[in-house]
Amino acid sequence: MHQIAVIGSGTMGNGIAHVFAQHGFSVSLIDINQTALDKGLATIDKNLDRQITKGTLSADDKTATLGRLKLFTSIAEGVREVELVVEAATENIDLKLKIFRELDQHAPANAILASNTSSISITRIAAVTQRPAQVIGMHFMNPVPVMKLVEVIRGYATSDEVTQQIMDLSRQLNKTPTEVNDYPGFVANRILMPMINEAIISLFEGVAGVEEIDTVMKLGMAHPMGPLQLADFIGLDVCLAILRVLHEGMGNPKYAPCPLLVNMVTAGRLGVKSGEGFYSWTHGTKELVVADRFKK
Repeated sequence: MHQIAVIGSGTMGNGIAHVFAQHGFSVSLIDINQTALDKGLATIDKNLDRQITKGTLSADDKTATLGRLKLFTSIAEGVREVELVVEAATENIDLKLKIFRELDQHAPANAILASNTSSISITRIAAVTQRPAQVIGMHFMNPVPVMKLVEVIRGYATSDEVTQQIMDLSRQLNKTPTEVNDYPGFVANRILMPMINEAIISLFEGVAGVEEIDTVMKLGMAHPMGPLQLADFIGLDVCLAILRVLHEGMGNPKYAPCPLLVNMVTAGRLGVKSGEGFYSWTHGTKELVVADRFKK
């Protein structure tokens, strides 16, 4: 496998394209407009420079990596000769189904179609294609160039051969693939999101403050960052969307999102991406500053 396409040049998409290109694959990076593509390419360039500074990449390797990337604003053109497509668009079911219908129409008949979705059913995505045995989940972790895990999700019809190909391919990227079955939230988010939600409920009910909750989890459970800080990094809108998938898919009230989370997303307080969530992110330092509304 040598020719790869990545749909979406945002945080996850440009990271996935970066990793494939760095490991010798020719990558078609596809997005809806040139501005988005240029922004994604600039991020890849910056992250490659960071690797050079750390001594994990040479300047020649950077040049070679960038040389393997081609930019497209058309799915039809970008996937014409690829062997694998990794979709990394916004976590929206209607958008993903639309993209997969188009991929099924334009990608070669033997191409594998993968989604980087963090919660949406691979079986449901595969059902809109004529190749459900060749549809699979490749859930990379953020930041993609750094994090080792790839959650490989088998849909109901995903073949053993395709699953093995993606497991082997993930190892070629120096990742650790973990095979899971297609149920709401898979493994990562089925465990992570209820924890984050419970942390928000603890804040909502006045059990403790933002810093106190995060400190307990960092120092008591050896987490590198607390659940509220992590929620800000993931995006509170993304957390809410995944919890709703879990709640709908399981029909269990334990997955119901906290009203505080719903209100914050409604108000546009989405975490790092909006400048404020449980913490304020606009002060320009690495110091954690609790958002004004949560200060004692």
